[in-house]
Parts: sequence; C-alpha cells; structure tokens
Amino acid sequence: MNTVELLIGGQSRPASTEARFERRNPVSGEVVTRAAAASLQDADDAVAAAAAAFPAWAALAPGKRRALLLKAADIMDRRAPEFVAAGVAEAGSMPIWYGFNAMLGANMLREAAGLVTQISGEVIPSDVEGCLAMAVRQPVGVVLGIAPWNAPVILGTRAVAVPLACGNTVVLKSSELTPALHRLIGDVFQEAGFPPGVVNVISNDPADAPAMV
Repeated sequence: MNTVELLIGGQSRPASTEARFERRNPVSGEVVTRAAAASLQDADDAVAAAAAAFPAWAALAPGKRRALLLKAADIMDRRAPEFVAAGVAEAGSMPIWYGFNAMLGANMLREAAGLVTQISGEVIPSDVEGCLAMAVRQPVGVVLGIAPWNAPVILGTRAVAVPLACGNTVVLKSSELTPALHRLIGDVFQEAGFPPGVVNVISNDPADAPAMV
C-alpha cells in the first residue's frame, strides 16, 4: 500500500491536520493508497511556496530550464514501471495504458523543453508617428494545474509542463482517484533537481473537493 504525502516547498509532509483518505482498487476493493488530505492551510502553503520560488525560477536562463525539463523526461521514462503499477492499482485499467501515459508524458516534457527559447513578443503597428508598440511575454507567477484520473500522467504532466517552461511555478492538485500516481509526477521533478517550491503537489479527501477548488 502506498502512503502519499504532500509535496510543498520541496518537502514531503503530511497534511497539517494529519488527516488522510483511502483510495481502493476499483476491481478488488483493496485499499491501495492512504493519501494526505490537504487542508485549506496546506493549499495556501503550497501557493506560498510556489510564490517564493517564482522570482528565481522566472529569472533562470532558458537553457537551464530546458536542461531540467529534459532530465525530468528521461527520469519519467526510467520510472515508467512505477507509473504503471500505481495506475493499475488506483484506477484499474490495463498496464499498457499507463505505459503509454508515461511515454507520452515524458515526450510532453521534451516538447515543453523545446519551447523555452521560442517564447517571443511582437511589434504592433502604432498610430503614433515614429513610435512602435511592443508586446512582451513574461511569466505570470503561480499556476494551478488540476488533473483528472482517466489519463492521469498525460493530463497531469500537460497541466504543468508548459507553465514551467515559460518560467512559472506550479501547484498540481491531484485527482482524488489517483493521488499516488500524480504524486509520482512531483517525484520526477524532485529527482530532476527542480528548485524547492517550483513544483508542488497536493491531494485532498473527495469530501473536501468543493472547498479546495
């Protein structure tokens, strides 16, 4: 059985209330995950950690962001068996589906890595004689990604990959049905060496979902 903690500011930690919820295998009914049930304070802490990490991450050279994303892609490929095992246990589909998820998720990270030097502004015609208007694209800050269970690695990775490439920091709210699987995405970024707070992952009890979002 997986015990899943929150990932906040680069640290694994239980919910501030110590609350947990269980995820059962939909086929066997066996409890397969006991996950931290984040409180609103935990959600605020995750946002604060991402906000604190944002200035340095936004200022990081694009090539360094690209290198970290490419490293994360390689790690996701290597850890595909873990994604498969967690997916089968929590969501009950076939192993080949979660293998495909991990493969496509890794490739999404590679695609995002290729975008870091393609972010550009534009020159806009101006009615003021002798003047040019310019649009400059800048990272906005903390981005929330909410991922569903049905294509969990694909959609969880998609929720954060491009925001990270563009210099934003992220909070990924996992599906209540696949908390261990979505926390694995956070583990990939941790192993790749992303700075603390750049990627945060929170899980919540299904009963708390309306308040959390």
